[in-house]
Amino acid sequence: MGVPLPMETLKERASLLRESLSKSQTITDSTVAILGSFDHRLSVLEAAMRPTQVRTHAIRRAHENIGKTLKSAEVILGQFDLTRQAESKILKGPHEDLESYLEAIEQLRANVRFFNSNKSFKSSDGVLNHANNLLIKAMLKLEEEFKQLLASYSKPVEPDHLFDCLPNALRPSGEDGGKSPSSTNQSDNQTKSSEAAVYKPATLIPPRILPLLHDLAQQMVQAGKQQQCLKIYSETRASALELSLQKLGVENLSKDDVQKMQWEVLEAKIGNWIHFMRIAVKLLFAAERKICDQIFEGIDNVRKDQCFAEVTTNSVLMLLSFGEAIAKSKRSPEKLFVLLDMFEIMCELQPEIEAIFEGRACAEMREASVSLTRRLAQTAQQTFGDFEEAVEKDATKTSVQDGTVHPLTSYVINYVKFLLDYQSTLKQLFQEFETGGDSNSHLAVVTMRIMQGLQSNLDGKSKQYRDPALTHLFLMNNIHYMVRSVRRSEAKDLLGDDWVQRHRRIVQQNANQYKRVAWAKILQSLSAQGLTSSGGGSAVGGDGSNSSGVSRAAVKERFKSFNIQFEELHIRQSQWTVPDPELRESLRLAVAEVLLPAYRSFIKRFGPLVESGKNPQKYIRYSPEDLDRMLAPCAQVNITFSSVYRCRILYRFSVEFVGPEGRVGKFTTIDQVRWRLPNFGTIKVDFDVSQHANYPQAGAGFVTRNHNGQIILASSEHASGTSVAGAELKATQFGLYTIINKLPKYLAKETLLAQSLNFKSL
Repeated sequence: MGVPLPMETLKERASLLRESLSKSQTITDSTVAILGSFDHRLSVLEAAMRPTQVRTHAIRRAHENIGKTLKSAEVILGQFDLTRQAESKILKGPHEDLESYLEAIEQLRANVRFFNSNKSFKSSDGVLNHANNLLIKAMLKLEEEFKQLLASYSKPVEPDHLFDCLPNALRPSGEDGGKSPSSTNQSDNQTKSSEAAVYKPATLIPPRILPLLHDLAQQMVQAGKQQQCLKIYSETRASALELSLQKLGVENLSKDDVQKMQWEVLEAKIGNWIHFMRIAVKLLFAAERKICDQIFEGIDNVRKDQCFAEVTTNSVLMLLSFGEAIAKSKRSPEKLFVLLDMFEIMCELQPEIEAIFEGRACAEMREASVSLTRRLAQTAQQTFGDFEEAVEKDATKTSVQDGTVHPLTSYVINYVKFLLDYQSTLKQLFQEFETGGDSNSHLAVVTMRIMQGLQSNLDGKSKQYRDPALTHLFLMNNIHYMVRSVRRSEAKDLLGDDWVQRHRRIVQQNANQYKRVAWAKILQSLSAQGLTSSGGGSAVGGDGSNSSGVSRAAVKERFKSFNIQFEELHIRQSQWTVPDPELRESLRLAVAEVLLPAYRSFIKRFGPLVESGKNPQKYIRYSPEDLDRMLAPCAQVNITFSSVYRCRILYRFSVEFVGPEGRVGKFTTIDQVRWRLPNFGTIKVDFDVSQHANYPQAGAGFVTRNHNGQIILASSEHASGTSVAGAELKATQFGLYTIINKLPKYLAKETLLAQSLNFKSL
């Protein structure tokens, strides 16, 4: 702690501090006096400067107003100048330079907006009216340009262009006039794979024109002409679309028109309709949707879906109405295949229809498509049921006199085979109406019912024969045909091995019954029973055994009875037919196994008794070898389809007969339907050209298929065996649903509308 200062020092310092404070106060008072003097002087100066400041501010404001006025004048003059420039372009019209024309319209709109917001100008009303009138004229010309430009590039699409957009497998061949797809001559697998093939986009309007149409439409909508724009577009494009379909071959047929058509004509139109539906949906409608979206893209207040609906409604309903008419027409078994084809194409196209016709405005088209698909499914299922019932209750009086395969049998079996080609379609069909369960098992059950119905009907038809042996032969032939056909087709997977084995036993049972009924009586005549002595002499058998107890007269009577019975049986059964070579041979061997040993034994035992008398050849007419030869088939085996089953037998061909002098004639039954032909191998065709002057004799030849799938007569012979020089029968397969119904009469041998084909090895 420091030492405190002395008192004297403190007093001195306090005195100095008082003096300093006194001086500071004096200086402060002096400063205040000086500042007060300055304030007075400034107040005087400000009062003197105030008038000058007022004048300066007024001058500055006047200068600013002059600048603004000059700028406004420049803007107004610029608007006048732009209006004159726009007027010049608009008077020229849009045709020469559409881009400049659209720019002029946009400039006019800007001028109108400017003068609307600057109505204080004295001349604004006049200029505004002029600009508005000019804008109205411009929009009228623009509307006309939109209409003309759209019409100029909305020509109907040529069919060839549409065909070029199709996958190769679906393009039409040159032989059918361009309306039938070449795929109708392909296999079903190729058809299925074509569903995933690439379709080239169809060009309805050149791509360079679409931006121009878009700009024109946008200007019209901005001018408040939305309704006019959409009306012009929908009417123009709808007309072009309908003309495109007409050029393609689409007809606007009413239900009455369809009902009046012959089935052959209608069948061809259905095939074309399937082709047209694929082209319309995948090419035309899809392209229409695309250009509609492009032209109205980004334009406010435009309902593109509504516009597209107005373009396509008539065309869509025209196509679907034909399908509806078919679905509502009278049902018949031969229509099932075309109904399945139609159902198949509708199912195939349904996803694309849903995508193309999206939106509330297109709901009618989507619903119409779904409705048609369901109606086709319903009609097909009902037709399927009708077929089942018709098979079981078929009451035709037609009988096959030779006991061969009945036309109903071949018809039903072929029908079932072709149905199995539609397995995936049938599964979809069953799923439309069935809840739960396996569609495969449902198809198997239906197939089983059809086969049971056929067998039941055949049992009834077999009772028409008076000869019990022919009854069993008929059943044997027909059930064997059923078994063989099932074993060689996909039906075996559905019906199963148990069905095959069970019916093979039925075939064998009927074969045994035929052998027993037909040959039992003749075998009795070869029995030793009843041959007792009546004083007519005795004989020693060839083996040295004594036949002294046998009457020669009785033996002669037995040989005579055998000859009569065998000859009658041979004549009668030579008119009977066993079309299957293996079955025929097995049946011959079965008969030979019982007949020949009995005949040899009878001759060996009793022949010497007759040979020792007069005219032994009168009684022993045949050696065992003769009988063996006579048991062999001696006639060509044919299956003839009669006129009763016209439009039911599942074949159809385009036929032309070509001779040395050239083509005699070409007879095409249909344009296109389904294209599969069962692999029956060689087909025997008998034909009679006696009614044609150039070919006076009947002939026959074997028809085979070449690598192109054509049915060609490889060789032909007259009845005398000589060759028909240069004659060739070509039957090019086009489809299945009906047997040939337009063959010329000179190709007829039996009666099928005075025409017929006989097939071998079916």
